[in-house]
Amino acid sequence: MKWSAIVVALLVLTSLIVVQTVRANDLPEIGKPAPELNLPDQHGKLHTLQDYRGKWVVLYFYPKDDTPGCTEEACAFRDDLHQLTALDAQVIGVSIDNSHAEFAKKYHLPFPLLADKTGLVAARYGALLNFGIVKFARRYTFLIDPQGNIRKNYLDVQTSRHSKEIIEDLKKLTAKENQ
Repeated sequence: MKWSAIVVALLVLTSLIVVQTVRANDLPEIGKPAPELNLPDQHGKLHTLQDYRGKWVVLYFYPKDDTPGCTEEACAFRDDLHQLTALDAQVIGVSIDNSHAEFAKKYHLPFPLLADKTGLVAARYGALLNFGIVKFARRYTFLIDPQGNIRKNYLDVQTSRHSKEIIEDLKKLTAKENQ
């Protein structure tokens, strides 16, 4: 029994090391064009990044609808949406879940939640965790400028303050551009 627990622990540790190594190599580069997407939202409408040219995009990936961290993050974006909109930013959530209609309705989320059923978009952003039978998106966010380039990534997201962090960074970035 002891040996099997040790073997399982070593396998988990090895997979975490591999995941961390892969993560750094798969991320889109800061300053480069953001990988395109073409995904349906909670209403079935397709969205592309091209639809938002001329605006800042807060593209956030999250593991699963209606879980504590994902709900906290989504509701914080909802509550801060007026500040984000004032900074000319569009919030877009992406998850591997099939449909986000119930989640969006339950929490009155007024921004698009995109269904990345295949995980291809999450993979392009280095946000896909794929364990064969189970796959989900990592909690990553990408700040995309009005020209469609990645300006900042957030790989260690604290859901309780993430929205405020984005607002602070947007204020700094827009102030630099207006100088």
